[in-house]
Amino acid sequence: MTFRTGVRPDIAVLADDLTSAGDGAAPFRRAGHEARILFGVPEAPPERATGVTAVDLGSRMRDEEAAAARTERAARLFAGVGLLLKTVDSTLRGHVAAEVRAAWAGSRRRAVVVAPAFPAEGRVTVEGVQSVHGVPVHASDFARDPVHPVRCSDLTELFPEAVPAGPDEAAGLPGLVDDGRLVVWSARTDGDLDRLVAAVPRLADVLWVGSPGLAAALARRCVREEDGAPGVPEPALRPLVVVGSAHPVSRRQLAVLRRRADVRAAVVDGDRGAAERAVAALRGSPAPVLALHTPDERHAPSAAGVLAGSVAAAVRALAGGRAVDALVLTGGETASTAFRALGATGIRLADEPEPGVARGILLGPLPLPVLVKAGGFGDDAALLRLSQLARQPLGSPLLPRHRRSHGRPPDRPRESPPDRPSVGRRERPLGLPHDRPLVRPLDDRPFDNRPFNDRLFDDRLFDDRPLDPGACA
Repeated sequence: MTFRTGVRPDIAVLADDLTSAGDGAAPFRRAGHEARILFGVPEAPPERATGVTAVDLGSRMRDEEAAAARTERAARLFAGVGLLLKTVDSTLRGHVAAEVRAAWAGSRRRAVVVAPAFPAEGRVTVEGVQSVHGVPVHASDFARDPVHPVRCSDLTELFPEAVPAGPDEAAGLPGLVDDGRLVVWSARTDGDLDRLVAAVPRLADVLWVGSPGLAAALARRCVREEDGAPGVPEPALRPLVVVGSAHPVSRRQLAVLRRRADVRAAVVDGDRGAAERAVAALRGSPAPVLALHTPDERHAPSAAGVLAGSVAAAVRALAGGRAVDALVLTGGETASTAFRALGATGIRLADEPEPGVARGILLGPLPLPVLVKAGGFGDDAALLRLSQLARQPLGSPLLPRHRRSHGRPPDRPRESPPDRPSVGRRERPLGLPHDRPLVRPLDDRPFDNRPFNDRLFDDRLFDDRPLDPGACA
């Protein structure tokens, strides 16, 4: 296996939470590389060094000292890889400065380039200041994050030693790298990130620090010349959508999903027995899509772990009892806690269906298909699309990804391409394009009222044999 450039084919992504690991590795999977996510720092590098290994350090939820120590240990472990990417949140949540300095010390890379812009989601860096949809991140909704509120938007304040640069200074980057400098790169577009990556002759000389925007730019330079089998999961019969993020974007996405007549949702709060009540409400439902979510209001940091544990217990009961056969999750801590409750050790990535979304199969005793995204990513129909995607084979038409209202004239209606149903239609559940849906919609013929797992599930869902869609007729 070779790249378009001379970079060795081993890539490591060090991330402070699970969603960051997923959206940091997924662009490389799209570029043709094998990719996997590991839950926690391994004792030694994986034996198969080719492709991409992303590590969920779980450091965002730790104190700064512990986060830095864990990051430095992981960077030392993967110091010999051909390309090393330290992901950071595109709104600068977490222990950004401490983890970057720790990764630099552990990796012993010659220089550091910090480029957290993610233009596809409206997160840009202008003269060193990070903004989301034109608002500095310290004045945005992310400043009210209950666990990691953002206090600073200026990267040159976080890194006083940094050399600020941007597309106009690309010619000087090789010299800054040779001098061992820390560079803060301003970028408004994906093209600005491409210019950054193209300006560095040897990617292995740099500790790259950024979000999915930089990961995608690096992946575009490191495209694999030979095709790899994507290994996309089989279509699910009934996915479970899990919303643990309290971000307003996630809550709008949940509201769109809950308005569907063919979705059954249940809330898990911090009360004793909440998980059991939610499981009981969902397990007997005939709905083709289930949703599990925490309360809409933001919760105190002390309650976050309790809520994540309750949600994980409910996910384990539903997935372990075969009431669902795929998971769609938003919110890094929630996803990580749920996966560990299922005994998973990682994810084998299949593809990146949308920017910032990772799809794969759990590594562990229950190899469920999963889709994971960060809480603040996506338009209002994102969870609706992803729950549809979980139930379709690769290549099936999806609901269109609507542009955000700030990018579309307010008097211009959203349109669906021909033969693609719009969000509001109810002729088929979640816009499935099949002549006969995998599961009957509520507003078509009556459902079989037996519990879902009694009438649809058997062991074929958990081995390598294809499932006959006719079993759902």
